[in-house]
Amino acid sequence: MEKNRSRTHQVTLRLSDDEMRILRAKTRLSGMKSSSAFLRQLIIEGIVYDVDYSYLREYNVGLGKIGTNINQIAKRINETRSIYQTDINEIQKEMDALWQLQKSMLSKQPYLEQ
Repeated sequence: MEKNRSRTHQVTLRLSDDEMRILRAKTRLSGMKSSSAFLRQLIIEGIVYDVDYSYLREYNVGLGKIGTNINQIAKRINETRSIYQTDINEIQKEMDALWQLQKSMLSKQPYLEQ
């Protein structure tokens, strides 16, 4: 055993075939890298949360679109030295969609009592 290892205690656990399949499935669903990490989290927290952040990709795509539109509008303003109402309306439309997405994301967050 390494001297610098912070976890010095080893626990042996015997599981049936069914229990092992369940442990592997729950570890996979939790997104954790190992069954050991999953079990440590379960011991410490008493519960393991499965949090899906895939919807953040949609949010990031929305932010990217707005950034691109703003850059295009800024370039046009620099070239023509004027801003058009359609440009302002387009930015407002994109921002409204992004706010709706953000509200939707926040409503999906679990409420955890402290």
